[in-house]
Amino acid sequence: MAYDLEEQEQMATLKAFWNQYGNLISWILILALGTYAGYNFWNRYQASQASEAAALYDQQLAAIASKDKAKIERATTDVESKYGKTVYGQMAALAAAKAAFEANDLKGAKTQLQWAIDHGNEQFQSIARLRLSGVLLDEKNYAEAEKALASGVAPQFAAEVADRKGDILVAQNKIAEARAAYQAALDAMDKKHPGRALVQVKLDAIGGAKKA
Repeated sequence: MAYDLEEQEQMATLKAFWNQYGNLISWILILALGTYAGYNFWNRYQASQASEAAALYDQQLAAIASKDKAKIERATTDVESKYGKTVYGQMAALAAAKAAFEANDLKGAKTQLQWAIDHGNEQFQSIARLRLSGVLLDEKNYAEAEKALASGVAPQFAAEVADRKGDILVAQNKIAEARAAYQAALDAMDKKHPGRALVQVKLDAIGGAKKA
């Protein structure tokens, strides 16, 4: 009997608790389950997006290898329009820009590099700005080439920026400033940097570092 009374008291307490907090608990559980389901759906969606984007990117690379301009443009447009927010969109823009540059289509190269600048993350923006400055240098548009490097380039690309500035200055016959730029590039580079030897060659070609 005592057990029955104790059990009844517990049930009454539980009932009172549920009457007071049951609705809130239900909503919390619904929210938690919804969040978990949404998380799983988002992960599956992301994986599907990445797989589809990778397939299109492979198609673009195949088109580039075959130098089929129409297919390159179609594949690039597909990747950028459908998966522009993924890393594949940014890689596709850089790949298309390289293909256009090699085909002497500087306008097309600039368009793709600008797309990467407008849509890419910091690293891809930096690479795109460096390459855009190179295209503008080839066009002898020195002011715009320098402007492309003026902002939006991540600090870890400081050596590459200084190197490119040296190229732009040499093209304008500003030798003293070019020496300083190349030296700044060397100073910013690790001893094992793969581009270090080339920068040193360019610096030596214009007379080497200014003697103290």
